[in-house]
Amino acid sequence: MTRWLIPVLAMLVAGGALAAPAAPSEAPMVTAARLNAQLAVAYLKQNDVVTAQEKIDKALTQNPRDPGVQMSAGLVYERLQQLDKADRHFAEALRLEPHNPDMINNYAVFQCRRGHYAQGQKLFEQAARSPSYTTPEVAYANAGVCARSAKNLPQAEELFRKALAARSDYPDALLQLADLSYARGAGLAARGLLDRYFNVATATPESLWLALRVERSLGDLQAADRYRSQLQRDFPDSDQARQLRNGASGE
Repeated sequence: MTRWLIPVLAMLVAGGALAAPAAPSEAPMVTAARLNAQLAVAYLKQNDVVTAQEKIDKALTQNPRDPGVQMSAGLVYERLQQLDKADRHFAEALRLEPHNPDMINNYAVFQCRRGHYAQGQKLFEQAARSPSYTTPEVAYANAGVCARSAKNLPQAEELFRKALAARSDYPDALLQLADLSYARGAGLAARGLLDRYFNVATATPESLWLALRVERSLGDLQAADRYRSQLQRDFPDSDQARQLRNGASGE
């Protein structure tokens, strides 16, 4: 379960600060650049990468000194699989606004997805420690995902626990830690974490699939069957429900 816990495409380009105050004569270009960067992200969400690239290239021409524009360019070029170019744009965004924890977090996601786990974890923890970052649990949980991707399970567990220390009812960290506990054979711990998760979050195909497997591992077939029924009823088109229909045991 290595899904990133922040919607990377949700960067608020319009709210990004400029590297320096714009002169009055520059204001129209500044505004146009931000608008085109916003449009690039919107087209990216719609999987229209051709138009997204057109818009972000125009934004970069209009105002390459806007860190939000540079960050959006990183997102676009990552989707285009031009990873070195994406890296340069992410790095430039941080050079322009080095203390913005949201940008640090997004660059960290990119580094971890690229397999640069040590750099990604370092950036996540930098974001989490920032006094201006209002959701350190997100960065710690993302760092845990990164550590797990690097097969460093003890460190992943420590980071998920840091996320829960920052916010004890953070659903994503509860689910990630439950999955990690199940993977190392700690079924009772996984059950307890899932109980906490279901108390604060709406069930998802991933959480129901995990709960089903946890209960089967603990021998509670009645509870497992309840989760199986809920998964099939509420999420019939999910990959997990299809696995059940295809005869997967959930083990």
